[in-house]
Order: sequence, then C-alpha cells, then structure tokens
Amino acid sequence: MARRGQITKRLPSPDIKYGNVTVSKLINKLMERGKKSTAEGVLYNALQIIETQEGKPPVSVLEQAIKNASPLLMVKARRVGGATYQVPIEIDTERGADIAIKWILQSARSRKGKPMAVKLATEITEASKEQGNTIKKREDTHKMAEANRAFAHYRW
Repeated sequence: MARRGQITKRLPSPDIKYGNVTVSKLINKLMERGKKSTAEGVLYNALQIIETQEGKPPVSVLEQAIKNASPLLMVKARRVGGATYQVPIEIDTERGADIAIKWILQSARSRKGKPMAVKLATEITEASKEQGNTIKKREDTHKMAEANRAFAHYRW
C-alpha cells in the first residue's frame, strides 16, 4: 500500500428525486451491467410502494432500515502461528451502513416470485421494523463476534 497521505473519501452525488446521498448509494449498489436508469426506476418504485404501505416518508423508513441492519462488530480472519483465528473487530458507522445496504439487496434478490421493486420494498420495511433476513444476518454476525471474543487480543 502507498504511504503518501490520507485518501479523501468520495461521496456520490445526491439522487435526483429525493436529494439524498443514501438513496444514490443504494441505486449504485442495485445497478447491474451499468444500467443506472433501470436501477433508479426499481428503487423509486420500491420507495413509492413503501410510502403507500407505511404512510411515512420513504427516505426516513430507508434510513431506519439501514440503521437497524448495520452491524457493530464483525469477525476477521487473522493468521497467527500457523492457525487462523476469527478475530472480532469493531466497524465504523459508514462501513456498517455499506454492509447493511449490501445485505438488504442480497436478501431482496434471494426472495422469489415477485418483481424486484416489491421484493426490495418488503425487505426495507421489514428491516425498519427489525424483522426479516437482513436483521437475522446482522444478529448472526454479532453472535459470531461474541463467540470469538476470546481471540480479541489478536486484533492489531
């Protein structure tokens, strides 16, 4: 790795409809094969479904879902003396939010039989209510980190 200085974090520009950076991050993660307009359409339809079902602003529901789904601890493999240990590490909020977005999209894609906008809306509403596959994945990650707490001294 280069040791020339601090790397400046680049944020994507806010999205067109809601003016929110989180929504644009979600669009960029949802996009496949460079088809950004398709990803925008899917996400905006999902947010419209959330607004009709919940009766709340969809961006606030999305923010709550990401906040609920973001992990605080994860395990990282460390090799010490020929053995590999799963060492629990703390995660900063920005990295946790990125992981939560990834998990929400994975859970939505794993659902079958409905359009992507409906699957994504369902997953976001469930995550905002602390239910669903995304929250289960976060709990499993926390349990794994808690179970390997004995190896925390290998963190460096």
